[in-house]
Amino acid sequence: MNMENRKLLERLKGKLIVSCQARVGWPMYGSEIMAAFAVAAQQGGAAGIRATGVENIARIKEKVDLPIIGINKQFSDDYDVYITPTYQSAVDILEVGIEIIAIDATPRRRPGGERVEDILRKIRENYPDVLVMGEISTLQEAKDILPLGFDLISTTLSGYTKASQPRSSVDLELIAQIHTITDTPIIAEGKIAHEEEAVAAIRAGAHAVVVGTSITRPEIITERYVSALNG
Repeated sequence: MNMENRKLLERLKGKLIVSCQARVGWPMYGSEIMAAFAVAAQQGGAAGIRATGVENIARIKEKVDLPIIGINKQFSDDYDVYITPTYQSAVDILEVGIEIIAIDATPRRRPGGERVEDILRKIRENYPDVLVMGEISTLQEAKDILPLGFDLISTTLSGYTKASQPRSSVDLELIAQIHTITDTPIIAEGKIAHEEEAVAAIRAGAHAVVVGTSITRPEIITERYVSALNG
């Protein structure tokens, strides 16, 4: 790992990364809105941004100077893997320019029969300066990818795969378990709804935390208040 990437990881240590994402049909969908969320996140003190897709990432880069974790979500009825599922999906966002690329690192089938180790190898060969993050849902999946040499491991998929248990809050146990078996920086993501949970994730061993829904989905935040008041 080069010195610039070491400095980047140090810059993110113990900090908040804001996920600025919206799917077609969601109220906040659109690259201009995602860029506005990124600007707001930077003003609030976020240390980084997570974003998906070429258009969104390009627009966000125009508006903020924070490091970006880039993904390229591609949904298919034939495959469960949708977070940067192929090498080409990785290339598309790498060409825009990102500091970290995240890919689904579970053993599930992906388009074209590609394997996560082959995607990682090609990224290393052709984009040697980018950090690569493997996203997993279980401790076993984390163990399985350690020999591949990912720069970071993310718990993003915990609760979202058949191999993992459904969850209503951040998987602190998984973070702590991974922390006991590797020095690879862990990025905590998924179902962090409150500041206390973000702090707990860092204390459990996370290097940094990613929060999306509780910051960038006002319809969900509104629903929480409405439900509490109705209850």
